[in-house]
Amino acid sequence: MVRVGVVGAGGRMGQEVCRAVAGADDLALVAAVDPAVDAVRATVAGLGEAGVAVGDGLDVLADATPDVVVDFTVADAARVTLPWLADHGIHAVVGTTGLGPTDLTDLAGRFDGARANAVVAANFAIGAVLLMRFCELAAPFMDGVEVIELHHDQKRDAPSGTAMHTAARIAAAREAAGAGPLPPDPTTETVVPGARGGETAGGVRVHSVRLPGLVAHEEVIFGAVGQSLTVRHDSYDRRSFMPGVLLAVRRVPDRPGLTVGLEPLLGF
Repeated sequence: MVRVGVVGAGGRMGQEVCRAVAGADDLALVAAVDPAVDAVRATVAGLGEAGVAVGDGLDVLADATPDVVVDFTVADAARVTLPWLADHGIHAVVGTTGLGPTDLTDLAGRFDGARANAVVAANFAIGAVLLMRFCELAAPFMDGVEVIELHHDQKRDAPSGTAMHTAARIAAAREAAGAGPLPPDPTTETVVPGARGGETAGGVRVHSVRLPGLVAHEEVIFGAVGQSLTVRHDSYDRRSFMPGVLLAVRRVPDRPGLTVGLEPLLGF
């Protein structure tokens, strides 16, 4: 039985992770950490789980001795929690957005040779991971591409980590195939600033939509002479992320150091 703690347990994703862990036969929820302690207690009580340590600080994890901790918080909090986990020999599964290349370099140094490992993923929906793989396959053969990511109106960062990761992988796939960077944007007059989105790696443009009622969605539109190709993934419910989270929880003990993305866990 794998003992699991959840940091950010009071948030929407954290609550869903608690439910998923509690419902798995081979996992045990032993700790739930969040500043919103009352909300966490209500979540744990609703699960009917006994013996779950609840609190607002990392000392809760020290007392509960989890094997793996899932972190769905914000970048500033994760920058404190993840080094602590590495130092205490506790494996980490990280879905927190806003962590950049410098953060990943720092985490790789922390977990390299440590008693604990980490899996960091921009998106735990397996369908979203497949979307990125399909985009890599298409990228060298098309003449243009733009990414549209759509999320609920409470999301703090834009563009999403998934969109940035998608753009980077498209650019890398084109470079690896010798296709080169995308042509420059021909737009000469922008009536409203930002109308053409933000330019990311390799000239890939990303557009962010924030609306109530949405959860997490991404559409990638490729264009070439006389044709277009659209690849889209929709998460209508936060439960769509749970198979990927639980996969990472189960596999992280066998992945030395830092693993970025679900792709290595899925075999591609």
